[in-house]
Amino acid sequence: MPTQLTRESLATIPLCYATCSLGKSTDSLAIRLHAISRAGFSHIEFSFPDLLAHASVSTGRDVADDDYDTLCRIAEEEIRPMIERERLKVFILQPFGKFEGWKEGSQEWDGVEGWIRIMKTVGTDTLQVGSSDAENIDTSRDKLVSDLQKLCDRLEKDGFKLAYENWCWSTHAPTWKQAWQLIKAVDRDNIGYNPDSFQIAGAEWADPTQEDGLVAAESDGERDRRFQESLDEMAATIPGDKIYFYQISDAYRVDPPLEDKTIDDLRPRGRWSGAYRPFPYGEGYLPVEKVTRAVLQTGFRGIFSLEVFDGGKDGQGKDVNLAEFAQDAMLSVQKLLDSVAEDSP
Repeated sequence: MPTQLTRESLATIPLCYATCSLGKSTDSLAIRLHAISRAGFSHIEFSFPDLLAHASVSTGRDVADDDYDTLCRIAEEEIRPMIERERLKVFILQPFGKFEGWKEGSQEWDGVEGWIRIMKTVGTDTLQVGSSDAENIDTSRDKLVSDLQKLCDRLEKDGFKLAYENWCWSTHAPTWKQAWQLIKAVDRDNIGYNPDSFQIAGAEWADPTQEDGLVAAESDGERDRRFQESLDEMAATIPGDKIYFYQISDAYRVDPPLEDKTIDDLRPRGRWSGAYRPFPYGEGYLPVEKVTRAVLQTGFRGIFSLEVFDGGKDGQGKDVNLAEFAQDAMLSVQKLLDSVAEDSP
């Protein structure tokens, strides 16, 4: 039986904001953290590119992404105190991508120990991993499961967890179901699913290469029915305690549509993801409320996190007032929770 979505049950959901989703990585991290805190968010997703950008500014040189001594020193001396001053908690370090599927001895494993050091330094126990979008990897089930098992086992030594997300342009797991099947096959207590409204709807309901922005279907009704059946299956299949957190964003309908080809190593949905994702109730068109209801119907009442990449309707980027943008983001997630509640106010 689906869980009833009462206002009382939704009122205690912790709200989180991804640091990569406010301004640019070159904007002051201290100012962005202050804006997130003032808007009322209690947690952050801490983005590795933000650490890298801040460390480079702080040291006056380009810090390499594998210079973990410098990155951990800056995180310890400068960034963690900023976060604590704003009374924020780092929920997760993200995004650890292109990990699984490589041949033995590849460099992808080299970053694991460094990222674990950073996790310890900033005070989080959860690592986000997106389903790899890399070409030329071994996409056999045995290889993918083995790699994720090894990562889970390494994280477990420090009491850490892995939140696995389907990226809708992934080489091997673009849908929620494919990601969940992998998680089940990995069969480790410290791996859970990371649903994302954009990734779920972007894989099965929307298509940025089409004029109407939608996946092909015989009719709008058939498309919506097919997608709702998938969401109902998700709600009935995934236990709420195996969802680690839920990411929220909408998407712009791209006009003209994106070219249906890989550009700069990104498939169309990958380019769409990186620049056309506003928060809900802006000018997007995805069925965010439907996805949210399905996630909540699993019984999940954990962290809701806004992860947006809003480059405007043309995807070219736009300047925003950081404080106002964070406040508008908070209003959008509050409106979303109010809209999905099934009882009267």
